[in-house]
Amino acid sequence: MSSSLDQLKASGTVVVCDSGDFATIGKYKPQDATTNPSLILAASKKPEYASLIDAAVASGKKEGSTVDEQVDATLDRLLVEFGKKILEIIPGKVSTEVDARFSFDTQASVNKALHIIKLYEEQGISRDRILIKIASTWEGIQAAHILQTQHGINCNLTLMFSLVQAIAAAEAGAFLISPFVGRILDWFKAAHKKEFSAEEDPGVKSVQNIFNYYKKHGYKTIVMGASFRNVGEITELAGCDYLTISPNLLEDLYNSTAAVPKKLESESAVKLDIPKQSYLNDEALFRFDFNEDAMATEKLREGISKFAADAVTLKDLLKQKVQA
Repeated sequence: MSSSLDQLKASGTVVVCDSGDFATIGKYKPQDATTNPSLILAASKKPEYASLIDAAVASGKKEGSTVDEQVDATLDRLLVEFGKKILEIIPGKVSTEVDARFSFDTQASVNKALHIIKLYEEQGISRDRILIKIASTWEGIQAAHILQTQHGINCNLTLMFSLVQAIAAAEAGAFLISPFVGRILDWFKAAHKKEFSAEEDPGVKSVQNIFNYYKKHGYKTIVMGASFRNVGEITELAGCDYLTISPNLLEDLYNSTAAVPKKLESESAVKLDIPKQSYLNDEALFRFDFNEDAMATEKLREGISKFAADAVTLKDLLKQKVQA
């Protein structure tokens, strides 16, 4: 029998590798890959990636008149160097994240995205192979709308924990969204002091609801489940457009032959009775409805803070090298 990983791919789900490690990405043959500051930070500590860091530092030193400007330039170069290497392995797209500290600044997010795309294009990589990752704040969603409609730059709206965010993202024309499964489960386990089966997992249900809403109302935005804690969460979402999976869980799927039946189907979703909601140009309603979801507001805040902190740690490491 074929592996659970091959069965997942056969269900119509595009498998994406959630890693900055090139060897891992090559092993599981994903279509796409996603990165974030935390993953790049982890990879950057491995000796085999020293040459990438050295190249980024050498380039960054030539840009900017102050050390801080040089460090910022080095970080941007490093993200692009990792992305470039990943694109040599995969046939599809790589996601590169805008600094999480810009999560509440639409114009700063747009400017940083344009700069990242410029760096890729200088390396001969076309923008159609890049997804710009932006946090799913109101400001981030507006930035994605500008990038998609005015610049033809595809966006991955990340740190998504609610249908409210998903609806606004689809209305903004985002290419792809990343609803987080495991972090939702974490919150509910802590809040309710109980364990959840894969079938009743609140993170799984969140992605199912978003998938069904999109298919019911004809949105083209890709739903990519992310942040998994166990294989059960993944197999319960077989049939979802995309799933981005960490190396350890990819390994479990790779070594398993357990059956992975298709669970999500566009045809079934179209038949569901799901009322349509809109947040188009209505920031106040978006903020109010999002604010009513305690889990989503807390996990978004926590996620932005964690990504921002890891970006700062990475910049501190790069600063030492720039000043050396």
